[in-house]
Amino acid sequence: MSDLGEESAFEDTFFTLSGSSEGMFKDKGSKFFYFAFPVKNEEEIKLHLADLRKKYYDARHHCFAWMLGKDGEQFRANDDGEPNHSAGDPILGQIRSNNLTNVLIVVVRYFGGTKLGMGGLIQAYKTSAVMAIEENEIVEKQVKTSVAIHFPYPVMNDVMKLIKTYELEITSQKMTLDCQMTLEFRKGLEELIVASLEEIDGLKLTIG
Repeated sequence: MSDLGEESAFEDTFFTLSGSSEGMFKDKGSKFFYFAFPVKNEEEIKLHLADLRKKYYDARHHCFAWMLGKDGEQFRANDDGEPNHSAGDPILGQIRSNNLTNVLIVVVRYFGGTKLGMGGLIQAYKTSAVMAIEENEIVEKQVKTSVAIHFPYPVMNDVMKLIKTYELEITSQKMTLDCQMTLEFRKGLEELIVASLEEIDGLKLTIG
């Protein structure tokens, strides 16, 4: 069985936030409530935004930016009524400058009576995003993939040995006349894991 090699050989990791964070920044009477969340998909983003809009229903602006995908291929910035590019883009800029993805940052603004101007708004939203990240924790995570396997009982020992060797996670299993499992592991190991599984007699697999 092939050796795993060095971790650095795999380009299947990304940086995100470990959990949620929140706080408040004030500038010339305006209050900027900031929130940061790790997210996996657009459905989670919609839920967080809906919750904040319900909780802060009387706020004038709910500005946000998010990024998804290992390489940040999906992203969006929203000014929510503020001048174009004065809110969403500065928030998105902080997500990018920290090399983060699978992240949502929302800044809820209550107007304090004094206009900040374009430059002041950009700085306020940027500062809010910076604080949301600083009060959180940046963590490195692995892109995961999975494989469904179907095999007869006599090769169970071979399967379990492979699972132990590569530290695969069993996310589901069903034992009837034969065995069915779903295994999860880091994307960078996919070729190696699939090749190793295909060496086991009588085992059938489906990737993803």
